[in-house]
Amino acid sequence: MDLVLVGFLTNVEHVWRWPRAASFLRSLAAHARLIMLDRRGTGLSDHAIENARAMQLDARMDDIRAVMDSAGSERATILGIEGGFALAALFAATYPDRTVALVAYGTTARTAWAPDYPGGTPWDEFVKDIAEVERSRGTPELARAWMPYVYPDDVGDEETVDDYASWMRSGGGPGDAVSWFEVDWETDVREILPTIRVPTLVVHRLGDPNTPIEHGRYIAEHVPGARLTELSGSAHGWPSDNEVQDAIRDFMAELRREEAEFDRVLASVMFTDIVGSTGRTAELGDHVWRELVERHHSAVRGCLGRYRGQEVNTSGDGFFATFDCPARAVQCAQAIVESMEPLGIELRASVHTGEVETMNGQVGGIAAHIGARVGALAGPVRGAGLADGQGSGCREWPRVRRCRRTRGEGSTRPLAPIPSRGVGHFARITSMNRLTLAPPPSYGSHLQIRPLEWESS
Repeated sequence: MDLVLVGFLTNVEHVWRWPRAASFLRSLAAHARLIMLDRRGTGLSDHAIENARAMQLDARMDDIRAVMDSAGSERATILGIEGGFALAALFAATYPDRTVALVAYGTTARTAWAPDYPGGTPWDEFVKDIAEVERSRGTPELARAWMPYVYPDDVGDEETVDDYASWMRSGGGPGDAVSWFEVDWETDVREILPTIRVPTLVVHRLGDPNTPIEHGRYIAEHVPGARLTELSGSAHGWPSDNEVQDAIRDFMAELRREEAEFDRVLASVMFTDIVGSTGRTAELGDHVWRELVERHHSAVRGCLGRYRGQEVNTSGDGFFATFDCPARAVQCAQAIVESMEPLGIELRASVHTGEVETMNGQVGGIAAHIGARVGALAGPVRGAGLADGQGSGCREWPRVRRCRRTRGEGSTRPLAPIPSRGVGHFARITSMNRLTLAPPPSYGSHLQIRPLEWESS
């Protein structure tokens, strides 16, 4: 999972030289791919900003998207720290399809005081801050003066003062800082908060002297379904303990588990495998065998297209495919077996229905493992192993039940049940030679499976 960090006045290269900040970032990077960016006019980003319009939120929102595109990130969790939260919130609200979740740390929805936002900073205090930034931004004197509000636990620690002053300088000069302080003063994302429709975590220190806890609580109250994690301590800047990163890590781990659950779907899996391929290769020679395998691949893919199968993987001379209905999977397996007869290829095929997991475009899970084991029981040429799903932990969905109903002559003859390792139950396996599949009159378009000849077990 990707994590995009949107900060205030940063420098993505210099920040790693500050042990305090680097420790925090490495902790985040240990559990996600960390993507960072410097806002326009700061750090390593271009400082030539044409006009004030280019500094507004909606104009800068595409900066996150551009960085994600460059990093090959389709979806990510967006972490907004201090003044970076407003941009992160707007991005999450505008591009929910590219946002896995939103995380806010030590931030606010609005900086300025207002009658309906009494926790904001009064204008006279803001003017005083701006004057200090213009006069001494990046100096040890200003860093020392601001220590009680940013790193109160380290007041008197000159090493932290020097690191803090150096970090200020790396982000931009006094003019850059003043411009962004003024932009943030005018920024208000309160109306955006109710429109956010992605999982949101708000992390805030109970004793934060720079941005009191009420700001974090306001965000959590106005973002639908947001979770608020209130931490002890009073540090506002880069955290020196692990509480913040632990909260973010646990939140992202929960998201991963949920994503895995959401990516589970009911499907029918089919496995095919050429019998005795090693011996045939030695008998025919590499060149002739390679041509025969290519014809095999072409025939299998033709059947997959005909029965709407999705090719998942091809390994050597075997195929792994999925279908949205067991009947199509059985039809396709039978068609593949029959298409191999003119080629003189002995082939085994297996079909199993259950819940599969999709992971980065790949299909896996218990159902896939059972399907592969069923394939080991199928006989050559005309053998097809079918797991009927009973005792396999599959959900009995009505649509699948209709697809699996059998009518007419014949009855199933199961092979001996086999234990499925790691599953904790037995899967009943049915073996058959040829099938006739036709729509029964009373079931409309639903397919009928009528066994005509059964392979002895």
